Amino acid sequence: MPVSVSSAAAGHIKRQLEGRGRGLGIRIGVRTSGCSGMAYVLEFVDEPQAEDQVFERDGASVYIDPKSMVYLDGTELDFVKEGLNEGLKFNNPNVSAECGCGESFTV
Repeated sequence: MPVSVSSAAAGHIKRQLEGRGRGLGIRIGVRTSGCSGMAYVLEFVDEPQAEDQVFERDGASVYIDPKSMVYLDGTELDFVKEGLNEGLKFNNPNVSAECGCGESFTV
């Protein structure tokens, strides 16, 4: 199942790239970290990698490397505002547990 990007997330990504003044999109990935074992990684993409999978929505591109795709398969990337906080949110069906602070997860 592919990764999906909400229209709100696409708008946020495009605004961030416009503010930065360059870039093709964002790369999302997973790395070993935190008390639950894994954490999400976000970075701007100026130069895509040959093995990246690319998902697009409303002109916003999201790049994912094959190793991270195993953990992100079926994930919806959304942009949410909760009180004074706002940011990208990963709705990942593969997550079986999260740490108390919400920074890391287990699949």
